[in-house]
Order: sequence, then C-alpha cells, then structure tokens
Amino acid sequence: MKIRLALCLLLFSGGPTFAQATDTALLIGGCQGCHGVNGQGANGIPAIKGTHSRDEFTAMMRAFSANERPATIMGRISRGYTAEQIAILAAHYARPQ
Repeated sequence: MKIRLALCLLLFSGGPTFAQATDTALLIGGCQGCHGVNGQGANGIPAIKGTHSRDEFTAMMRAFSANERPATIMGRISRGYTAEQIAILAAHYARPQ
C-alpha cells in the first residue's frame, strides 16, 4: 500500500504542468498508478473502469475536489484537474452508454 501511495505521489509531483495536460494518455496514466492499468483497482483501491456513468464519475470527482466525499488522496488529486480533463477521464473510465 505504501508503495502504491508513493507511486501516486510521484506521478503527481510534476505539479501544474501535469495537471494542465489535456492529452488523454497522460491523464489516464495518472490514474493507472493507483487504480491499475485497466482501472480494475486492487488492494483496497477501488475499480474505476466501467463502474459508474459519466455523470456519476464527474460528480464523484467534483465531490472529491470539494472535500464532500471521504478520501485519502483523491481530494488533492482531483483539485488538479480542470472540468475538461475530468470529462476526458469520465469518457474513458465510465460504463459504456
């Protein structure tokens, strides 16, 4: 667990340059460090691929950002994304419509 947390922190230590990226592969790569290459989750980290609709995914990210949803690190991570970036992530990780 500590290794995964360290990896997540390492991925996000790039600061605003990373968070401002709109390249889909780069955005998805930030999630893969903790949630797995396919978003499958493991070892207490939840799956994110195909588990929520786009609207639900977006609402969860907003709730994390506003500290309205309990989290260990997602509150800090989610605040680094723009609405456009969250929409890109939601399109990738959401259940097929």
